[in-house]
Amino acid sequence: MVPGAPRVFCKSYVFDPRPRFPFRITAKRYCAREPPASDAHSNARSDALTLVFAHAGGVHKEHWEPIIHRLFEEHSGSAESSVSIEDMWTFAAPNHGDAAELNEEPLAWGYEQMAPWEDYGRGIHAFLAGLGTGVDVNFSQRRLVAVGHSMGAVAMILSTTFFPLLKFSSMHLIVPMLVGKKWNDFGLHLEKSAEKRRDIWPSAEDAFQTMKSRPTWRKWDERVLRIYTEHGLRPLPTAEYPDRSDGVTLKCTGKQEAAMYRDHKSRAVAYKLLPHLVKEIPTHITYGEVDDFVPAEWQNDVLNNASGGIHNFASVTKVPDAGHLIAQSHPDAVADVIWTSLLQSHSHPPRDTSMVKL
Repeated sequence: MVPGAPRVFCKSYVFDPRPRFPFRITAKRYCAREPPASDAHSNARSDALTLVFAHAGGVHKEHWEPIIHRLFEEHSGSAESSVSIEDMWTFAAPNHGDAAELNEEPLAWGYEQMAPWEDYGRGIHAFLAGLGTGVDVNFSQRRLVAVGHSMGAVAMILSTTFFPLLKFSSMHLIVPMLVGKKWNDFGLHLEKSAEKRRDIWPSAEDAFQTMKSRPTWRKWDERVLRIYTEHGLRPLPTAEYPDRSDGVTLKCTGKQEAAMYRDHKSRAVAYKLLPHLVKEIPTHITYGEVDDFVPAEWQNDVLNNASGGIHNFASVTKVPDAGHLIAQSHPDAVADVIWTSLLQSHSHPPRDTSMVKL
C-alpha cells in the first residue's frame, strides 16, 4: 500500500445461478471500509455509486486492482467533489481466472469450440439481478456504473439485453472490441496466437521473470504483470495437462481463449445495439493513441457510424502512448479517465471535465 493511501478492503464471492445458467460466477468487492458480514438488510447511500468492472479476454478480474486503488485515492482526496462511491465489484468471465477452475466441467461440454462473450454478459446480468445464490446485496437499489475493457466492454453492453433490465447510471467503454464485418480474419489471427502461446512454467515467479523480459509483457505496468502471475496461474496437474505434475499453467487455457475469438455473434449484437445504448445511458469511451491492435479505421467506425454519431457519447478520450491493452500498460491513466467521467456524469451540478474529443 502506498503511504498515505486509503485502506481498501476486499471480499471474494462465488455466485451460483445454476441450473438456469451453467456457470458459477466469481467476483470481488472492494470497499473503503470493511463490508458487513451480511448485506441482506443494509443499503448503500442513495447518492453513492457502485462501480462494476468486466475484464478483457485473456486476463482476469484482479487486473482492475491498481485502477480501483487509484480511484479510491482520488475519491478520498477530492473533498470538493459531490461524487460518492460506495464500493466497486469485479467479475470474472466464466472461463477466466478462478471461475475457469470452478467451471472446468461445464466448459468441457461444447465450449471448447466456441465460447460466447454473451455468456459473460449474461453472468454479469444474473449476478446484478440477483438470479442465484451466494450474494445478498440488492443491486436493484444501487446506482450502478458499468466499466468494461475490450471483450468486457462488449459483455457490459450485452448485459443490458436480458430481463429484468439492468439500470446503469453511466457506462465506460475502454477500447471496446466493437468491430464491423471485418472481424473474421482478425478473429482468426487472435485464435491462432492463443493456441500457440506458451502456457506452462516451472513456477509463478519464473513466469513473472520470463514475461517481464519479453517485449509484449514489458509494456505492462509491473503491478499488473505481478497480479497476472499471482492470480492467472494454477498448479499442475489439470484437466488440460493430467500427466504434468510440476509447475503452473494458465487458468484460462489456450483452447478456451481461442474459443472466445471464434464468437462472431456477440460482438455483432453489441455493435448493432450501440446506437440505442448511447442514447439511453451516458456512455464514455476511451482509446489509446497507439493503434497497435484496433486500427484507427475501426475506432472511427464505432465513433462516427456504429454509435449514430460521435455526439452521442458523453465523452471520448484518447490516452497518449497507450494501445489496446491500456488497462494493463496504463492503469493510473485509465483510473484518471474513469474518475473524470464520474465527475462529468454524476457531480451535482455536472462539472466541465475538458475531455479530449476526437
